Amino acid sequence: MDPSDLIRRFWAESEHVRTTELILVCLVGVAVLAIVARRIRVPYPILLTIGGVILALIPGLPEIHLEPELVFSLFLPPLIYPAAVYTSWRDFRANVRPILLMATVLVLITMAATAGVFHSLTGLPLAVAFVFGALISPPDAVAALSITQNLRVPRKIIVILEGESLVNDATSFISFRFAVVAAMTGSFSLGQASLQFLFVATGGVCVGLAVGWLATQVQKRLDDPPVQTMLSLLTPYIAYFSGERLHVSGILAVVIAGMYYGWRVPQILRGRMRLQAVPVWEMVLFILNGILFMLIGLELPQVIHAMPAGSALLIAKLAVLVLLVIVLVRFVWMFAATYLPRFFSRTLRRKNRIPWQQTALIAWTGMRGADSLAGALAIPILLPNGEPFPGRNLILLLTFCVIFGTLVLQGLTIAPLVRRLGIEDDHATEKEERLARLKANEAALAHVDETEALHRANPKTIERLRSEYVDRIQQLRSEGPPEKTIRRLFSRDFEDLAREALETERDTVINLRNEEVINDQALRRIQRDIDLAEARLQRPA
Repeated sequence: MDPSDLIRRFWAESEHVRTTELILVCLVGVAVLAIVARRIRVPYPILLTIGGVILALIPGLPEIHLEPELVFSLFLPPLIYPAAVYTSWRDFRANVRPILLMATVLVLITMAATAGVFHSLTGLPLAVAFVFGALISPPDAVAALSITQNLRVPRKIIVILEGESLVNDATSFISFRFAVVAAMTGSFSLGQASLQFLFVATGGVCVGLAVGWLATQVQKRLDDPPVQTMLSLLTPYIAYFSGERLHVSGILAVVIAGMYYGWRVPQILRGRMRLQAVPVWEMVLFILNGILFMLIGLELPQVIHAMPAGSALLIAKLAVLVLLVIVLVRFVWMFAATYLPRFFSRTLRRKNRIPWQQTALIAWTGMRGADSLAGALAIPILLPNGEPFPGRNLILLLTFCVIFGTLVLQGLTIAPLVRRLGIEDDHATEKEERLARLKANEAALAHVDETEALHRANPKTIERLRSEYVDRIQQLRSEGPPEKTIRRLFSRDFEDLAREALETERDTVINLRNEEVINDQALRRIQRDIDLAEARLQRPA
């Protein structure tokens, strides 16, 4: 018996049961791929892409059809939001010029270039070509984070890559909406679209600020981690749907809400909330990425079968050309935008010259990922007149090919490229983290001394806590790795004084972040250690 017939029989039940079981099987597959990725030290989005290809090759799997708009609104907000929350505002502002230029001008140039290639080779309407160009023009935030988190490169490179992949989604998906409308209606006005672009962008910023402010006001009045975690999961959806209801950019509203909330969250959330919410968000992001790649794997066979006979060579040629275009456009832009202004500005010439090796690395690191995939799945199936959306299957297939090419080809070669170019880590975050830890421990020790002077605690308790802080300060000053002290056998007065000292540490670190002495990444690392130390301060029953 044909294996595909066996698979069809296995799935030959009610549609609801079949879909549920298939999703569960896919999630198991995602978990296995993640384990393998960790074992071989490869970013998991790369293996998820390969997993989608493997799933597409399995014959007899049932077809799953999702409402396009549902895919867009269900997946994109939570995929974009965490990257915005984790953005370091100090570092973002310090590199705002290259980030905004890459997130707007580079995205628009890439979109136009790929749309031109797509239109000339397929003959499809220009509006449809711009739908495809808008989808594959932005590097992906989740892919950028997963690829760069283990890179030992200067902090500036990471900031630019993460900032670009965060802001460019707003540019690309606003353009995507305009292109879809043009393809659906058959009309487009550049002047009208430009004014509307400004309106939806400005409106998205305003909605994002309002939702971010509301989220912080609600969160700081609660002390219930399960409820607060649920509300944090709902926040990107509230921002997105609020923006869409007001006919402004929901994606930009999500980004701005996340950046506002991320700046305020260290001051408003309690430690136990952070310790619970972070793993939940990591799990949600992992599941959503996995499901997206599995969905495209299930849809690829239908897309391939719908392609005209004998079109494989044209599709392969088009995929390679598009991949070359987005890589070449990025390289030309990076070197031109980095070095050409120096010929026309004496001020820029006096500044430190950026090594060409770092520019080349940023140019090569332009992976596409789940954001583009969600957008491709969100393309309408039918036009208003009932006819199929032109080239939808081709766009889905090419988008996956571009994601596969950038993630696998570029993602797997970044680490060897870093070594080949001789790029070394500047350890900027580690230096700031050590400085912040030292100042936080010194402030806590000063609080302990002040408590002793006021005779507010048992002398033995004060001496015990003082000795811990003195030891840690000596380690930090000696440039050795700081030890994480685990406190046990607490008395009531020891616990109270230790909590006060930890709160002093936390306030000191937050103030250093607010004064822009340290970045948000250093703050989060230290704050997590303080939260864990606070969680261990529990009296025996």
